[in-house]
Amino acid sequence: MNVLSLFDGCSGGQVALQRADIHVDNYYASEIDKYAIKVTQANFPNTIQLGDVECVDAVELSKLDIDLMMGGSPCQGFSFAGHQLNFDDPRSRLFFNFVEILKIVQPKYVLLENVRMSKKSQDIISKYMGFEPQALNSKDVSAQNRYRLYWFGKKSEIQTSHDVSYEQIPIPPMLDKGLAMQDILEDGYATDEMTSGGKSHCLTARYNGAVWWNSIERKQRTMVLKDNPTMSKDGLIRVGTADLKGHDSIRRVYAQEGKAPTLTTMQGGHREPKVAIGRIVNRRLDEHGTRKDDQLDLPFTRQLEVRDDDKSNCLTTVQKDNVVVSKDMWRKLTPLECERLQTLPDNYTNHVSNSQRYKMIGNGWTVDVIAHILKGMEHEEILYSLDDPIWDKRWTQ
Repeated sequence: MNVLSLFDGCSGGQVALQRADIHVDNYYASEIDKYAIKVTQANFPNTIQLGDVECVDAVELSKLDIDLMMGGSPCQGFSFAGHQLNFDDPRSRLFFNFVEILKIVQPKYVLLENVRMSKKSQDIISKYMGFEPQALNSKDVSAQNRYRLYWFGKKSEIQTSHDVSYEQIPIPPMLDKGLAMQDILEDGYATDEMTSGGKSHCLTARYNGAVWWNSIERKQRTMVLKDNPTMSKDGLIRVGTADLKGHDSIRRVYAQEGKAPTLTTMQGGHREPKVAIGRIVNRRLDEHGTRKDDQLDLPFTRQLEVRDDDKSNCLTTVQKDNVVVSKDMWRKLTPLECERLQTLPDNYTNHVSNSQRYKMIGNGWTVDVIAHILKGMEHEEILYSLDDPIWDKRWTQ
């Protein structure tokens, strides 16, 4: 199979093709980010890089018998998290490069991914693609809540105009693997033995070649915990707000037992997802603060357990039923953990700096979702087994 990937990023598409057991003869990639290209070439050295999508020679590519063309054109202009400039955003207009190349290359199959957007923008894209998108949420195969639209189609057997037309390939539902953030976290967390001077700690990632190291970095942070953690319909459990400056969206702290928020490019300003180190539990305590779980007449008191030795910090009610914990009860997800949220192999992106890793992971695809979709090329009747796991909880490469 010959594959053309536009806006290729760090080539999660190639990982997905491997997961779907689809043999690739030639993989042509259009990408401009030098760090993403470095990661791609480190993992897939035979990738044929084409450069800027606006400079791709589609006529030459049309001579190569491309079987699959795929890509996720920049989404910032469409995203509800942005300014919603839609096609007035220059990055959004790169979609039309995708369409023009599609018309010339005329692959057998096409896959376009983008964010949830306004109905008006969605209809415009569907008009040019010739069929409607299908919505999937990564939370079924990952510990991340990531809702995306996928235009997945094949070349129509009957052409009704001069331009090639495509028709939708139905995508079956994905089996919910029941993953939560606790399934993708690295082993270990900060304990009192690691602290000094009452300062709090945060796990960080340090690298030495391909070897993963855990290290502790001092941070002086506090976290405001909600007295009643809230769970969204998509499985995110927000337990509090980090003591940081900035928009509420970057200060949210989530419980390990729930899903992670959608990854973004995470460029500066503490935008990495934040996970509570401890777990909020209900305990029955007497007037001295001693646990009496067997005394059913005692009311429950919410506590944040931070160590595995059964010691905990009592939550003290303050204004608006919020609770202030005076030591660090949260940390940012590491790049490796974000890779796992996108179902990439462990340390797939460790060939560049952490800031660049966060960026390309957030810009990329959830690999197992793409693998699930691409199986439809081999089985257009969509008969593949939903209980055949593509990826397991051991997170081995």
